[in-house]
Amino acid sequence: MNRETKLHSQSLEGQFLIAMPSIGDDRFSRSVIYMCAHTDEGAMGLVINQRAENLSYASLLDKLELFAAETMDDNNSSINSLPVHIGGPVSTSRGFVLHSNDFFIDDSTLKIDEKISLTSTIDIIKAIATGKGPQQSMTAIGYSGWGPGQLEHEIQENGWLTCPADDEIIFENEIDLKYNNAMNKLGIDIAFLAHDHGHA
Repeated sequence: MNRETKLHSQSLEGQFLIAMPSIGDDRFSRSVIYMCAHTDEGAMGLVINQRAENLSYASLLDKLELFAAETMDDNNSSINSLPVHIGGPVSTSRGFVLHSNDFFIDDSTLKIDEKISLTSTIDIIKAIATGKGPQQSMTAIGYSGWGPGQLEHEIQENGWLTCPADDEIIFENEIDLKYNNAMNKLGIDIAFLAHDHGHA
């Protein structure tokens, strides 16, 4: 999405979307989405708490023909253990990396806020694999997208809660904790989610 596009008057860029039980779409059940862009032309974000169960980081490198999986030695064990996320159902053959702002590629990196940037080129995947990447990162395959007015409608229909994003939650290693931790930011008891709606 072009950075020059006019931001929505109530932009959710840099915010979390937290799925309500009423979301009505199994693909987003208990999901937390970091919003990368929100303009009058639509919105784009990455689910941060869904693991790609059948795709390891080493196999991702192999798939992208950056390094053969069998060449990943003990020195790269930390790379092998990095999770690959499912960022959403759109463009599932593309990789996206949310990362700390200590890494930047001209004409490729989009700075979203003071702490988080987005890069979607193979160069950052290669940099991470060779130990030259950002200090913190989260790699996802695919993204979540909405057309003009679609996300606003889903929020009005009580499909999502919104709150300011938290980089500690984005880069949390325990993926299964992210939903609860995001809800805790709102001070909402998950047991009462079905009876609550709106935004914080």
